[in-house]
Amino acid sequence: MSTSAEERKSLPVTVEKAIPVTYDLGNLAVFDSNTLDRNDLDSSNAKREEHIKTLTRDNVQLMINQILSLPIKNSTESVNGSSGQSANVTLVQLPDPTTDLPREKPLPKPKAPTKWEQFAAKKGIKSKEKAGKMVYDEASGEWVPKWGYKGANKKLDSQWLVEVDDAPKKSGDELIDPRNLSRAERKKLVKKNELQQKRNLKGAK
Repeated sequence: MSTSAEERKSLPVTVEKAIPVTYDLGNLAVFDSNTLDRNDLDSSNAKREEHIKTLTRDNVQLMINQILSLPIKNSTESVNGSSGQSANVTLVQLPDPTTDLPREKPLPKPKAPTKWEQFAAKKGIKSKEKAGKMVYDEASGEWVPKWGYKGANKKLDSQWLVEVDDAPKKSGDELIDPRNLSRAERKKLVKKNELQQKRNLKGAK
């Protein structure tokens, strides 16, 4: 015979356990280490489902009692953005989880070493420590990135006056604006890096 709605309403909010349960409120979990009767959980027992529901209900009630003892915060949130209606919302601040849950996805497979990494491992070459991506600009008094948007390598582009060699480097060469030369060298370097990256990926496959 299942529990009626009236009987469920009259169930007590206090639950007694022979062995106190443990909680991980950050994950909304309860761990019940009390011994279970095999007969109560046997598939041939007609009251098996009712017993599982009662056991679950008691543990959920214990968890709710713990949650209600946590700090409570009231805030006002809008119900409908167009109408401008708002409602009072009661929030409970949960603690940090204490149980490590398994990963949702498998660990990523290690990437195949590039040609340079294979060569460095064979020759015993160790990689140099990275110096960082930022550099101090004395003119502006701020830290700026070495490369990329507003990078220090583009400092020459923003100068309104630059020095140009009086004599061409080779016979027949015209005077070249260093700002244009700096941009051209950067584009050339980017293309070279992209080509080398494609070669590394092709070699790894």
